[in-house]
Amino acid sequence: MTALKQYQRIEATGLWRPSPDEQRREVVVSIGKATLTISDFNDRALTHWSLAALERQNPGVFPAVFCPDGDPDETLELGESETTMLEAIDRLQHAIERSRPHPGRLRWMSVGGVVAAVLAVLLFWLPGALQNHVVSVVPEIKRQEIGDTILRRIERVSGQACSSVDAQASLDRLASRTGVRQIIILPAGVQDSLSLPGGTVLLNRALVEDHEDPAVAAGYVIAERARAALNDPLDDLLDRTGAASAFRLLTTGELTPEIIDTYTEQVLSQPRPSLPDDDLLAMFSQNALPSTPYAYAQDITGESVLGLIEADPMAGRTLEQVLPDRDWVRLQNICGE
Repeated sequence: MTALKQYQRIEATGLWRPSPDEQRREVVVSIGKATLTISDFNDRALTHWSLAALERQNPGVFPAVFCPDGDPDETLELGESETTMLEAIDRLQHAIERSRPHPGRLRWMSVGGVVAAVLAVLLFWLPGALQNHVVSVVPEIKRQEIGDTILRRIERVSGQACSSVDAQASLDRLASRTGVRQIIILPAGVQDSLSLPGGTVLLNRALVEDHEDPAVAAGYVIAERARAALNDPLDDLLDRTGAASAFRLLTTGELTPEIIDTYTEQVLSQPRPSLPDDDLLAMFSQNALPSTPYAYAQDITGESVLGLIEADPMAGRTLEQVLPDRDWVRLQNICGE
């Protein structure tokens, strides 16, 4: 210990009294590694005091009066002139104190570590776990209800969904052919397509009006199914609106209009997430639909969607008609003029 090396040769004179009944006597005081040695002038040790257990009875007052811890009757007086010895005692006591174990400090550090770990769990693990649990337990009927609520909110921007008695059967056939619960055509609002909780897929009217091949509209529905397989629409809603939404849905079974508005504004203003070709192609293959018409609708040059064109699962195979021509024509007129 540096402090001990610095003061290991310090000596001073003082007045020592072993008990209140005895006279004070002049002694030589010297510093050891962890003790204070009190000797007579013949260099005979009279007593040893532990520096760690040394107490000063009158801090700031001189002469300085010291005693062993727990024995105030035995005293040692050091005059104000013995500044080196007094400084040495003070510094060595601090050095010894620092070298001691501090159970209380360790305990507080342990408690702090536990608290930090709990907070980390609450902040980082719990929200995701809560959200995953909510997505897994929400029944299909509630998903459909949430999807219908989102649709009504979108219709405030897009206008009412297109409908026609003649075209509804054709729309139902397209939904059946692509494996979704229902397809709804909107006059505006949705950029291309959007999958809602509960198995509803929204399509912009341009996807039926601007293409002669119903496989294009079918392809956009298939793409939404692939996105939903990678990221459940309800999970996406809770991702965008925060853990409070998941907690509210779990405890009350409802989402506030503010939550629905926040999700709707975000999902309508942002482009749909891109998909790996392998996931898209697997979904096209599962539904026996060609990927090429959808690919060219994405990029008329075909350059950015070459994988979907070259690996079309239906290439060279006899294709089942997506919709009869009559049904497709009716569907193209679903929004009227």
